[in-house]
Amino acid sequence: MSSLYIDRKRVELKLSGEVLICYENEERIGTIPLVSVDRIYLKGDVKLQASLLAKLGKRGIGIIFLSGRKNIPSLFLAQPHNDAHRRVMQYELSHNEPFCLAFSKKIIQLKLETQKNWLSQALNVREDKQSLLESKVKELNELITKINQQTNLASLRGVEGRAASVYFMALSQYLPKSLDFNGRNRRPPRDPFNAVLSLSYTLLHSEAVLASYGAGLDPYIGFYHSLDFSRESFACDLVEPIRPLVDNWLIGLFRSKELRIEYFSTTQSGCMLGKTGRINFYKAYEEQAEQWRKILTENCHDIIQVLKEVELPNLPQRKESIEPSSPQQLTELQWQELLEHYYFNQHTMMQNIEFSF
Repeated sequence: MSSLYIDRKRVELKLSGEVLICYENEERIGTIPLVSVDRIYLKGDVKLQASLLAKLGKRGIGIIFLSGRKNIPSLFLAQPHNDAHRRVMQYELSHNEPFCLAFSKKIIQLKLETQKNWLSQALNVREDKQSLLESKVKELNELITKINQQTNLASLRGVEGRAASVYFMALSQYLPKSLDFNGRNRRPPRDPFNAVLSLSYTLLHSEAVLASYGAGLDPYIGFYHSLDFSRESFACDLVEPIRPLVDNWLIGLFRSKELRIEYFSTTQSGCMLGKTGRINFYKAYEEQAEQWRKILTENCHDIIQVLKEVELPNLPQRKESIEPSSPQQLTELQWQELLEHYYFNQHTMMQNIEFSF
């Protein structure tokens, strides 16, 4: 199974049996069996038959519509998982402060540790920036130790915010001056690295939304990101630990010359990746995204397992120290123990990531 990317004008998709047919300016340019597609990305002037949409929904194939400069995608979703009880339990846990704090500490710790590991390895590449990078690694270490000291989500968000400032400052010193990266900016992005950061984060967020619906969870009900109108807060939660992996991957694309400065154009409306760059980007993204999809799927599965366990009269024997029978009775520490079991594999996977320099 793979993804189909269409980034052209005056394209029409039609269905013939179990085959997707692509036309450009009314000329047939290609076919692809539906059995080989699990998601479709569309950008530009693309027409689709209603019968095709119905077929895609029935086959569980999602469509992500990319909307140009704003990078705010629209999604056409297949029928979500039919176990609504999962979403009810998710809603209950979203109001459980000890769980939300334990979950949030876990994902932020994973994120910051991956950032710190990246900076630690970057020291060997930019010897001219060694002193500055060492100081940023030290600052991140100090912030990581403060995570478990936080007693509420607001203070934890403060730690994450300070860590983001430290990390992107270090990243601005590591990246070549030709990229003109001076820190995170968006809406619109003003430099090439921020342009592909925004695009990559947008695609990853869409992957998280699809993974949530596919698992029977509600992407709008988060545990770290609070409820906010039109924001898929749980999807935001899911992508937090993966963001540093995206950053590292993008650095590798520039280093390998798959992305080049000349592929970008900058106007008063912001920095945009041109057609040649998008072709290279989407090809590289599809090759890499399977790993991220696996992490997202496993994270959703982990949450489902937590939901199942707190419904039991007693938690499993492998956690003998945890005895309460109701999710409302568990302390933050007990939630941490339970989450540690389910997030251990993800943590190990991230620690073994090969960084691009």
